[in-house]
Amino acid sequence: MEDTLRRAARIRLVIFDVDGVLTDGSLYLSDSGEEMKAFNTQDGQGMKMLQSSGVMLAIITGRSSRCVELRAENLGISLLYQGASDKLAVYRELIASLGLEPEETAYMGDDLVDLPVMRRCGLAFAVPDSPDIVRQHAHYVTKKRGGQGAVREACEFLMRMQGRYDDQIAGYW
Repeated sequence: MEDTLRRAARIRLVIFDVDGVLTDGSLYLSDSGEEMKAFNTQDGQGMKMLQSSGVMLAIITGRSSRCVELRAENLGISLLYQGASDKLAVYRELIASLGLEPEETAYMGDDLVDLPVMRRCGLAFAVPDSPDIVRQHAHYVTKKRGGQGAVREACEFLMRMQGRYDDQIAGYW
C-alpha cells in the first residue's frame, strides 16, 4: 500500500476508459443504430472535484459516440480521444503534448485493451469485475463497479492521498 500512496502523490493527470469504467459496460442500441450509455452522477461529481483540486482529466476510449462527447463536455473534459484503436499510442502522444512523465499519470481501465497503458502509467486503477490479469496489473482495485461509483472512489482516493479531499468538500458543510 505504501507504494500506491507514493505513486498517488505524483499524479497530475488521470485518464479514464469509458465502457466498463464510466459506465457499467452495457451498450444500448436503438433500432436506428443510435448508441446510448448511462453515466453515474456521483462519478461525475468526483471527477469535477478532482479537476478542481488541480488534477487534469482525460478520456481515451476505443469506441466513438456522441453521448461520450456530450458527457465530457458536461464535465469540462477537453482531452477526449475516441475511436482509439491503439490506446498506448494516444497515451504517449497525450502525455508528450502536456510535458508529463508516465509517473505523473494515472489510468483507470477494465479490460485487456487497457493493459498497455495501465502497465506504463504511474498509477493504474481497475474495477472489481475486470478480468484477473487486468486486476493483477492494477495498483488499486475499486470496491465499486464501473458505472456504479468506481470513478468516484478512485477520485476520492487520489484527493485523500494528495491531501486535497477536505478542501474539496469544505464548501458543502
